[in-house]
Amino acid sequence: MYASRTGNTEQLAHLIKKEIEGAVPETDFVRVEDFHTDLLSAYQICVIVTYSWGNGELPREMVRLYEAIEQQPLSSLVTGIAGTGDQCYPYFCGAVDRFRDMLYVHTVLAVTLKVELAPQQSDARKCSLFAEKIAEKINRQRVLNKV
Repeated sequence: MYASRTGNTEQLAHLIKKEIEGAVPETDFVRVEDFHTDLLSAYQICVIVTYSWGNGELPREMVRLYEAIEQQPLSSLVTGIAGTGDQCYPYFCGAVDRFRDMLYVHTVLAVTLKVELAPQQSDARKCSLFAEKIAEKINRQRVLNKV
């Protein structure tokens, strides 16, 4: 799921979605405003793509998701966090860092990705690696759950 104000983050979300679909065929792609957080426990994987607001803060539309993950028992949910930002700000992709720290505590965090402004051709490889890390982690979780 994603939130985008300028379109940069939406572009990144589409790149990641394209890569993840190769590894995980059944994927939902939604804007965070359209997602019902009470459905989180029905998912094995949750990839969040966000921008940062102000001084590295979470965008308003991401706060509900952030708090839902903190409050729900999601210790087996495999997660990835990605985002776009501008390095001229003191807290480059600060919302990604905030999500990363929380996801590490409450979920099975697989991977983090930060992209400068709009995704470039060189970021396609990073998105591919992002998807590989998600797939590796979900496969590892499946093996652990069978044991």
